[in-house]
Amino acid sequence: MASNNSIKKTLTVALALCIVCSVVVSTAAVVLRPAQVLNQELDRKSNILQVAQLYQPGINVNEQFAQQITSRVVNLDTGEYAEDLDAETYNQFDAAKDPATSRTLSGDDPAGLGRLENYATVYLVGDPENPEQIILPIRGQGLWGLMRGFLALEGDGNTIVGLSYYDHSETPGLGGEVDNPRWKSQWQGKKVYADDPMDPMIQLVKGGADSEYEADALSGATLTSRGVTNMLQFWLSEMGFADYLARFHDNSQGGA
Repeated sequence: MASNNSIKKTLTVALALCIVCSVVVSTAAVVLRPAQVLNQELDRKSNILQVAQLYQPGINVNEQFAQQITSRVVNLDTGEYAEDLDAETYNQFDAAKDPATSRTLSGDDPAGLGRLENYATVYLVGDPENPEQIILPIRGQGLWGLMRGFLALEGDGNTIVGLSYYDHSETPGLGGEVDNPRWKSQWQGKKVYADDPMDPMIQLVKGGADSEYEADALSGATLTSRGVTNMLQFWLSEMGFADYLARFHDNSQGGA
């Protein structure tokens, strides 16, 4: 009988500990959630400033962003701004998961997204009506999973300022070289479109890029390089931002 009581006591204590731990973990998750959201927002703004080559260490990121960047939501079908959506609260990643605010990509899905949101957020440097830069969110499948990043273009909507990935799971030393500053530096000055403003020409090539529409592929990372090319060509096509970027091609800074 004493043995049975001992087992019951042990199980009771273990159950009580499990309940207490669950409560502690759940409470911590709720309490820390606002801080996590703020950190994610800060990281997003920091990445946008960096790809636009505007980031200044030691200066408040929120202040830098507010002074230099304007966020707008774009209708991907028309290329027009969506005045009824708040760029500060709209989340295109959540929208891509909702059938009411996205559509299934069947057949024509080179970036491997599965679903595409109807609206996307863009970031404009300087005067929103005549921006110095246009920063686009891009994403697509690499070798091991989804890669998310930003592409910064000059105000002509055609000349690349920078390309940067802030979230990926590519192999360190191979596909992970998308983080290498040397590889990223080659993108500045590359062109997206040639004769057709709806048909992006930019791509990664092996053995050295010899065209303004080409960038060096990642050594030993064929599938990651292919993924980068596919997502760039997807987001810069009519499926993505081509209709929106067309409005900027006649800017005095140059165009297609």
